[in-house]
Amino acid sequence: MAHIWAGTDIGKTHHHCVVLDAEGTKRLSRRVLNDEPDLLALLADVLALDEDVVWAVDVADGMAALLINLLLNHGQQLVYIPGLAVNRASAGYRGMGKTDAKDATVIADQARMRKDLTVLRPDDEHTVELRILTNRRADLNADRTRRINRLRGQLTSIFPGLERVLDLGNVGPLILLTGYQTPAALRRTGRSRLETCLRNRKVRAAEALAEAALEAAGRQHTAVPGEKITAQVIHTLAKEVMGLNEQIAEIDKLIAARFRDHELAEVIASMPGIGPLLGAEFLAATAGDISRFGTADRLASFAGVAPVPRDSGNVSGNLHRPRRYHRGLQRVFYTSALISIRSCEESRHFYDRKRAEGKRHTQAVLALARRRVNVLWALIRDGKCFQRETPCHRRCLTTALGGVGGLKFQRDRVDAVALVGGRAVPLALEDVAEVGAALRTAGHTRS
Repeated sequence: MAHIWAGTDIGKTHHHCVVLDAEGTKRLSRRVLNDEPDLLALLADVLALDEDVVWAVDVADGMAALLINLLLNHGQQLVYIPGLAVNRASAGYRGMGKTDAKDATVIADQARMRKDLTVLRPDDEHTVELRILTNRRADLNADRTRRINRLRGQLTSIFPGLERVLDLGNVGPLILLTGYQTPAALRRTGRSRLETCLRNRKVRAAEALAEAALEAAGRQHTAVPGEKITAQVIHTLAKEVMGLNEQIAEIDKLIAARFRDHELAEVIASMPGIGPLLGAEFLAATAGDISRFGTADRLASFAGVAPVPRDSGNVSGNLHRPRRYHRGLQRVFYTSALISIRSCEESRHFYDRKRAEGKRHTQAVLALARRRVNVLWALIRDGKCFQRETPCHRRCLTTALGGVGGLKFQRDRVDAVALVGGRAVPLALEDVAEVGAALRTAGHTRS
């Protein structure tokens, strides 16, 4: 059991550490440079007070990475308390001011009193690489979105007809805009030369793109003031978007290669709707260690796909989406659920059933995502790949139920099997209600 608690308010250049004992008495307060020699000196001084110490931080990555890895490499126990929780807790302490020393004191005191804080563990090199690559891809994707929006704005200001017919998410329209930005330039070029130019640059459906662009050019004969310099800006932005597309394609290859090398890659990728990119984002968010969450329910809550109650007085059953959750992990489960609706019969059946119950599209997808958390949890726990239901599965099951007596049905929240003659027959989730009704009708036991 810890005898002292060291709370550290994280900063970019300096951290502030406050050490409290079991009575809440301050034993040490120091501002320390975010540099290895200074951090090692702080560690030595804290251990000199007592070797049974729990460290607490309010930032779990980035500018706290050096301190966290230094502490973990020296076998120290480290917990994480979110900055928002520190801010809310500060209101219950004396004084209206805000200082680094006060925040560090709050962090240490919360670590002393609370037993439910997240314990930080060292991540393996593979997980760290995936986290870096997926974060870099997210940055590149955000940059591409910003430039496309600016490109649309500039093009609308001089040639709104062309902006309406171009899908700037594709390469062909971007190649077109690197050469032609104004109605006059397109009309001077003509259909034959424009099609040849696009075809030489390997643009798909060059004829349709050239026809749409020339049709838009034929409807506008007015030159807008500033058209010439705006055309140059459009040319530059189109080049930048194409460059970002190339960078994203390269980093996607790196992510796919790193993901395939992970020991859980085959299990995770077996889930319908999860490919290398979403699988890499899942590993980056969870490190592939489900024991950090304890149960599938906690993982679902962390991912923001489990509703939380907001009850008060006579109001009960008031469920809402949580305010604190991992946005990236929610994207993984929500996006993969959307994809699985199109590619997986079981997911489509579950989605249609929720829609028939009156759920909106978003609610039905979230319900499917929540169910898929349980399935993925079970797959990782057992080290097994997802197996789709075969076409003859239902017929074989019906035959077995009709021909064998003394059945016993077993089910938990994730897996469902029927024991037929001592042999376990796996059931799809939608079979559970149907088989349960058959068992009750036949008078068999169910547990």
